[in-house]
Amino acid sequence: MTDLHYATLGDVCARIKSGELTSLQLTQTLLSRIAELEPRLHAYAMVLADSALETARQLDQSRVDGAPMGALHGVPIAVKDLLFTKGLATASGTTVMQDFVPDEDATVVRRLREAGAVLIGKTQLTEGAFGVHHPAIDAPKNPWNPQHWPGVSSSGSAVAVAAGLAYGALGSDTGGSIRFPSASCGLVGIKPTYGRVSRHGAFPLAESLDHIGPMTRNVADAARLLQVLAGPDPLDATTLQDPVPNYAAALSAPVKGLRIGVDWSYVESGVDATVIAATRESSGLFQTLGAEIVEVVMPESYRQLVHEWALTTGVECARAHAPWYPQRKAEYGPVLASLIDLGHSVVAENYQALESLRMQFRDEFDRLLEAVDLMLCPNMPALPPTIVEMNDVSAQDAERADFLTFTAPFDYSGHPTITLPCGLADNGLPKSIQLVGARLGEPILIQAAAAFERECGFTAHPLP
Repeated sequence: MTDLHYATLGDVCARIKSGELTSLQLTQTLLSRIAELEPRLHAYAMVLADSALETARQLDQSRVDGAPMGALHGVPIAVKDLLFTKGLATASGTTVMQDFVPDEDATVVRRLREAGAVLIGKTQLTEGAFGVHHPAIDAPKNPWNPQHWPGVSSSGSAVAVAAGLAYGALGSDTGGSIRFPSASCGLVGIKPTYGRVSRHGAFPLAESLDHIGPMTRNVADAARLLQVLAGPDPLDATTLQDPVPNYAAALSAPVKGLRIGVDWSYVESGVDATVIAATRESSGLFQTLGAEIVEVVMPESYRQLVHEWALTTGVECARAHAPWYPQRKAEYGPVLASLIDLGHSVVAENYQALESLRMQFRDEFDRLLEAVDLMLCPNMPALPPTIVEMNDVSAQDAERADFLTFTAPFDYSGHPTITLPCGLADNGLPKSIQLVGARLGEPILIQAAAAFERECGFTAHPLP
């Protein structure tokens, strides 16, 4: 069982259901690994050892009793600590909310439990899911290299999964917060179509931009988790009523004949040479698999959305923090406080102008997708920077905005994306690509991603 922590979610679930492995054994294995590595990785805001062990025992007994078993039966999963957990604190990366104990589970947490997951812990995140961890909190460390950025804001979720401290985790994405950590830590991350997954019980950064999605070590596991999470929710009026397809059915489909759009000007403008090369190599791999690469033109309206993303986010974040801010401003870190102050200063007409631009971009991107099945681009304009470099960028508004070039537009438009690792760079850090699909186009994203993964064969792990 020495490598059990890096087995796939699907594999350990099948072994539990067959009786080859018990959920208790699996949970104990991960808790031992967490005890060993957590003191230096800081992935978790809260480790739920006692309740996880009790849940595992109950699930093992239910299997013996012949009860139905769900898609995640007995498998330890982690959730980002902005997702409500009944009777357990949900701090959202803040100190001002450290004593907030919800009286219900978030819909996605409830769905995990119903599918038989063992909730092993709540992962650390940046303050309020914005760009920087609260000064009083130990930030998660990238297991590939602790001197480099682990991505934000779902940093703890990415670190936990990459280091073998969970078989999957939930993250949220408002401007790139599933994609940045997945790319930085060598994971698969799905940002679903806006409304495909309920946000009920998720403390917001910006409600009109927030997406909840899975982060895993392979495509099949991400598809399995998405299957559990997706679907309408009467408690979230923004969820879509469309039926949820069988995502697993897309895993074995070939990509021959798929049309993949690339705007090389978009891909290469202001982007590191290693990232450009990884995108070009990935384009060639898709061609080898039989896909057609089609040159497209990214709508120019994306540029303003990227550079004014903080305006939309600030307005909506200020609304979410109204119970505490500005009365308890002294308890906030300076970065989140500045975002909320920005939100308070925004003129309503400017916010509405961005909403109009959002609709324009969404329509323009929908038209782009009439010519192709999906689009290929990077997740970030560079490999994971050092933490020192990223702190310097955070102080410079223009550079910080540019880092959102490949992420924020698709939070505005609500189009689904999947992040894929594609090997290691010369410095040992993960390389990645991003595929963007039509709204509710997750099956095609999974189809293309699974074929790419089979051909690319990325199986490296950052730690023994």
